Amino acid sequence: MATKSQLSVASSTTAVQVPAHLVESTSRYVESGLRGAANTVRAYAGDWKRFTTWCQLHQLASLPTPVEALAGFLTELADTGKKFATIERHAAAIKKAHELAGLESPTADKKTKVLLKGIAREIKTRQKQAPAFTLDNFKRTIRSIDVSVPAGLRNRALLLLGFTGAFRRSELEALNIEDLAFDEDGLVVTLQQSKTNQLGQAEEKAIFYSPDSALCPIRSLQAWLKVLSRTEGPVFVSMRKNNQLTTRRMTTKYTNLIVQQYLGSQFTAHSLRASFVTVSKLNGADDSKVMNQTKHKTSAMIRRYTRLDNVRQHNSAKELGL
Repeated sequence: MATKSQLSVASSTTAVQVPAHLVESTSRYVESGLRGAANTVRAYAGDWKRFTTWCQLHQLASLPTPVEALAGFLTELADTGKKFATIERHAAAIKKAHELAGLESPTADKKTKVLLKGIAREIKTRQKQAPAFTLDNFKRTIRSIDVSVPAGLRNRALLLLGFTGAFRRSELEALNIEDLAFDEDGLVVTLQQSKTNQLGQAEEKAIFYSPDSALCPIRSLQAWLKVLSRTEGPVFVSMRKNNQLTTRRMTTKYTNLIVQQYLGSQFTAHSLRASFVTVSKLNGADDSKVMNQTKHKTSAMIRRYTRLDNVRQHNSAKELGL
């Protein structure tokens, strides 16, 4: 991605208007504002690197990018079978790099927009969504976990907390013990930052006790915290093969592998969140209640997250009174 120095050079008008001793801070704040969520930054960085490598191979400029160069790159992605969502993300990364450098993005060109529309039509695909699991299947899975070893305790706590809290995997990765507040009513988790809360404003999720201790997210988490035997630092850490704890924060990639290990290869860490929405809706929860936990901003997003694979599910035809 473009660097702060590139931003300062490109934004010469800003440097004139801002006092000299504030230019560096101003550039830093602007860059931070343009970045986005941490996972998005990492994805964009990889996409931008792939694009600049492609430009070097074809002896084309990458910053600023000619419209023709962008068209060639996006076309190659489409021809090699990339999903449309992946192609869109590459275009967004290129747009972001130009914004950071204070340059006009080729993605705004009408030719690019027409090209992307045509690619979408040709591919005829929509973004693949993580499937939801059934509650019965999830319960069976949780009960089957061997909690006689630390890895089992950690994984049970991760799955139960991830599901009942509708957590994103990045939120689970970033979770610290200091973010947990237990009381007789349950647990309140404070999110210091999330995908939709990038300014660090306090955001909370409520977790409740389950009458079945084997399925209780709070008791499971407390059992895991006893193994950690500390009062601060990351909640979920990686482990060595002999079940020895490390101090390394567990990555989102590993969270995904744990979900697939227990629930099946068709699921992802995002299935925890999608399943929370789906199960809640099937049990009659209204959108406002669901949004209070997921922190979605609109009912449209709740509809997008609800996975109904059976026409008989959540169907008002059952409630006609005939």
